[in-house]
This record gives sequence, C-alpha cells and structure tokens, in this order.
Amino acid sequence: MLNRASLPFLRLLCNLRWLAVIGQAAAIMLTTGPMHITLATTPLWAGTGSLASFNVYAMRRVRQGRDPEPAEIFVHILFDIVILTWMIFWSGGIENPFSSLFLLPIALSILALPAGWIWSTAFAGGIGYGISAWFGPELPHVHGAFGDAFSLHKLGMLANFVASAGVVLFFFTRMATAWRHSEREIASLRERFTRNEGILALATHAASVAHELNTPLGTLTLMVDDLLHESGSDEQREDYATMKALLEVCRDRVRELAAPAESESRRGDAARVDLERVIERWQLVRPTIELHRTGTIAGYEKVDPAVGHLLQALLNNAADAGEQANVPRVDLDLHADGSDLRGEVRDYGVGFKQAQPLLPATLFRTSKPDGLGIGLALSHATVERLGGELSMQAPEEGRGVRISFRLPLARS
Repeated sequence: MLNRASLPFLRLLCNLRWLAVIGQAAAIMLTTGPMHITLATTPLWAGTGSLASFNVYAMRRVRQGRDPEPAEIFVHILFDIVILTWMIFWSGGIENPFSSLFLLPIALSILALPAGWIWSTAFAGGIGYGISAWFGPELPHVHGAFGDAFSLHKLGMLANFVASAGVVLFFFTRMATAWRHSEREIASLRERFTRNEGILALATHAASVAHELNTPLGTLTLMVDDLLHESGSDEQREDYATMKALLEVCRDRVRELAAPAESESRRGDAARVDLERVIERWQLVRPTIELHRTGTIAGYEKVDPAVGHLLQALLNNAADAGEQANVPRVDLDLHADGSDLRGEVRDYGVGFKQAQPLLPATLFRTSKPDGLGIGLALSHATVERLGGELSMQAPEEGRGVRISFRLPLARS
C-alpha cells in the first residue's frame, strides 16, 4: 500500500492540536466558573497539559523535515484519541455533547493513512468512545444561568457541531484542492510522457537515417568539389561553393545525429557548440530570410548542443511563419544576463488565435499546412530538460508571435 503520510499532514495535525488545547482550557474554565458545574478539574487539567506537552514534541518532530511513516502518524492520532477519551471520561461521559468528536480522528486518518491503519484508528476510536460512555461519571444536576442539564447539553451540541464542521471543512477543502492539483499534475505528466516517447522514437529514427545519409552526402560533396575545380566562370564557382557549404552543413548535422550519446562530463568543452556559428549556419541555409539581431552574448558563445538545436528550431518556425505571410523577416534578441541566456524570436506571420494552445506539449500538432508539428514541441522539451523557461506572447505592434526563452548557462 502506498504511504500517503506526509510532513504537511503532521504539521496540520499539530496546528489542530493547539486549537484543541485552547478549546479544552476554555471549556474547563467556563464550565467550572460561570456555569458552576462540579467537575474533577485536576484530571482535566492534567489531560490538557499532557496534550500540550505532546504537541511540543510533535512540533519539534515537524522541524526535522523528515516525512513520517504511517505508524508514526497512527501513534499521533492514537495519542489524541487517548486524551479525548480521558477528557470525555472526566466530563460526563456519554452525556458530554462533545463525545461525537471521536469521529474526527477517524476522518483525519483517511487523509493520511493506508487502509489497515485507518481500520486500527476506527477500532481505537470505538474503544475510547465505549470506555468514556460506559464508565465515565455522570454530570451533576445543573440549574443556573444557562438553564437545566438538557439546555446545557443542547448548547454543547451546537458548539460541537460548529467545531466539527470547521475542522471537516478545513481539512477536506485542503484535500480537495490537493487532489485537483494532483490530477492536473498527472495529466501534465501523462501528456509530457507521450510527447517524450514520441521524441525518443524520432531520435532513434533520426540516428538510423543519419547513418544512411552519410554516404550519399559524402559522394555529393566529392562531386561538387570536382565541379568547383572544373568550373569555368566566377558565377559557377560561386554557385558550387554555396552548394558545397550547404552540403557541409548537412554532413555536420548528420554527424551530430549519428554521434553516440555521451554525458556532458565525459565530452567536456568538445561537446559544446558556438552559438554564433549556429546562427551563421542557419543564415546560410535560409538566405532568403532577413534576420535582425539585437543583444550580445560575448563570453557565453559556447553552449550545450541542445541550445543550438533549440535556437535553430525557433528560427526555422519563425522563418516559415513569415514566408507564409509573405514577410520573410525574423527578429532575434539574444543576450547573456549573469548566469542566464535570454532570447526572444519574433516572426511576422499571421499570429495565433486566442483559443489556440500557446505551447503544445504534444508532437505532430501544427497550424502550418506543410508543417510536421515537431518544432515547438521539441523546443519545449529541450527547455524543460535544461531547466529553463519558454513562453509565447503576441507582439506589442503588428502581427506575428514572440517566443521568449531563458536558459541557465555557465560562463565559457
């Protein structure tokens, strides 16, 4: 059985116990004072003092910061039942209108304990109720400002209802809130798992394709080299040189896909890429896109390869959106801020609808007619893995989309 006991529950139990100590002390002073009810005050004050002393220990235990086991939570609740039995026993037994408080420890145990411990709590509560009901001394006959014994009992029942309802509302409202939060987290994790599973399948397929493409790309590179040497005009040499540069970019990308996955600590600086070089290569591949840059990353050019992949994916998405709207322009703001790399990519496309999800967490969801639906999802996954943040907003003026990201970086 899953251990549902937790430190926050123990902390809430301590807070509730302090309220019980205050309530018991006030009840003893009220009944033996203005109500003139003859009770055995010594055992009652002893029970209240014992509860306060135990709660001092419980608060020290909470400060240790270690999650309790179910057995420890059960001991705490069992002690509360014992003290409640003692207090009810010495204050009228079954005639005490607060005797129904034995239900509260059982209800609270449902929030924190496995089934076996819940049944043990219910058994202990039943034993405590039976002892206080059958063996507790009866209340003396009462006449006074608060009426007879039955009027006093009704007043106590009202106070008991208010106290019990307050505790139940407090705890179960918190439980419902935590449950809804857990449901949202589970849904998010399920969606993220599905996305990451698809990314893993894509990565496996990409590595396989990379091995298959390496040979034909090498052959094409050799052919272009021959054509470059045999070209008779400057225009042809320029075209062949551009083709060779593009083929080299493709071969570099294929080698990166086919490279074995090694840890960053093993590869060291050799695994890092130059972000400025990444941008230059992107401009070479997308020469028709007008790139407007702002910001500086001096001293922080060397980054994790995933950061380069992230930037290329965002730039490609922005370029595709701008080309569809016949505005082939992309704005890139990139700067290093302390230990963080902050960037913003703005396109001049048609923008997004208000009802459209801003950051899809699943693959293959796209608004582009010929899109694959993997660029933004891969970017989102990369930012999550690197411990950063990714957000999407509408620009202050004009059409398009602004995608901002923040990534923690170490100075190269």
